[in-house]
Amino acid sequence: MITSALENSRLMRAIRREPVDTTPVWIMRQAGRYLPEYMAVRGKHDFLSFCKRPDLSAQVTLDAQRILGVDAAILFADLPTILEPLGFDLSYDPGPVVANPFRDSGDLSRVREFDDVNAMHFVFETVKLVRNDLPADIPLLGFGGAPFTLASYAIEGGGSKNYVHTKRLMYHHPDVWHEFMSRLTTAVSKLLIEQLRAGCQAVQIFDSWAGCLSPSDYKTFALPHTTRLIELVEPHGPVINFLTGNPALLPLQRAGGGAVMGFDWRVELDEAWRTVGHDVAVQGNLDPVVLFAEIPEIERRAIEVLHQAGGRPGHIFNLGHGVLPEMNPSHVKALVEIVHEHGAR
Repeated sequence: MITSALENSRLMRAIRREPVDTTPVWIMRQAGRYLPEYMAVRGKHDFLSFCKRPDLSAQVTLDAQRILGVDAAILFADLPTILEPLGFDLSYDPGPVVANPFRDSGDLSRVREFDDVNAMHFVFETVKLVRNDLPADIPLLGFGGAPFTLASYAIEGGGSKNYVHTKRLMYHHPDVWHEFMSRLTTAVSKLLIEQLRAGCQAVQIFDSWAGCLSPSDYKTFALPHTTRLIELVEPHGPVINFLTGNPALLPLQRAGGGAVMGFDWRVELDEAWRTVGHDVAVQGNLDPVVLFAEIPEIERRAIEVLHQAGGRPGHIFNLGHGVLPEMNPSHVKALVEIVHEHGAR
């Protein structure tokens, strides 16, 4: 249930494009290795085990919101973990590694149906713990991977520069590709809906790797599945549609749906907002590397993003992607204070 305090929070009002006292801000990967408090909680746990400990995941989620003073908490979890119940052997070294990647058409037979949402019980338990201890006016964001990004993890077996295996499957076996994407879409929709039921106020879909696609390939191979995913989830709560790596995809990103369009730093915020239309809220989009600069430069760059938003209702300030592990925590805290000061109406 969303209480009156949550409904009237800065973030939820911005999602609905309603006036706010100051621009809301949260930071992608705000609970991460750059925070000493995070490292103290993580201790010697390997990353996958850490993700599966609701008590620890809840603590770092809550710590990050409290330390930074941001207007939302985001669930501590990781995109590829949903691949495990689908039959993929996932580990981290230090990033995600899939030992049995999906490489040819015959591999479709070993992809399991996502019949039991309780396979991801640790995520929903974390949501409940966090929501229990968050301030009453601070929303909790859930998230999941967009079908294309998850498919790429499963097919490449990890990170990639050129996505050769992914595109080869797309081009050579389009029917297999679309069936795999359909199964991923169903799985992620169930994951996100259950996060909303467990206590999240909104969810973000990360299409972190879709920027490798041309507009025509995105329209053919990714958009139908992202659209279906958002259509399945939106009746249960607002969706932030975040896509990174290719500003040429902005019109198609908007076509995919969502209450909020999330932008990376490769496009000016005002230009991106005009492209997707002012009848939708937007999120972004300071280059994360700006936080390595001195505070006056961070302030100048943040004010520039705020000016591009033009005081229009519906802007949520964020980085164009996640905080980097080497970041100075005091610079992240300073950014939040700068946004609240200069975003005041």
